[in-house]
Amino acid sequence: MFWEFRKFIMRGNVLDLAIGVIIGAAFGKIVTSLVNDILMPVIGLAAGRMDFSNLFVSLNGQSYPTLAAAKAAGAPTLNYGLFINTVIEFLIIAFVIFLIVKQVNRLLPPPPPPPPAAVKDCPQCFTKIPLQAKRCPACTSTL
Repeated sequence: MFWEFRKFIMRGNVLDLAIGVIIGAAFGKIVTSLVNDILMPVIGLAAGRMDFSNLFVSLNGQSYPTLAAAKAAGAPTLNYGLFINTVIEFLIIAFVIFLIVKQVNRLLPPPPPPPPAAVKDCPQCFTKIPLQAKRCPACTSTL
């Protein structure tokens, strides 16, 4: 069983997937830092010094100055500011992946053109017939 597992793990697609997951996790941390530490402060400043990470609604009816204070008090909160941060982070990740895939596709050779059609449709009965045919075998019309 160990040898079967080793054979399974050593297949190319499993290793590629593992490498992709590891690189994706590291890339996710970079993008999270980009969003939280660089972009959101700029967006918050443009929106009138608003800190999106502190936008929340306390579900117990009490007022708290920050999300950290509400969490420390054990209050249930609806953290829509963190959700906004997560959506922006997702959009940035999706855009960067789009750019990477677009560049990789540009470097790949174009797919070969499809082979020319070897058949045509009969104009009378719409049966597929060879291009060289002079008469349709189904309806006997002259082509």
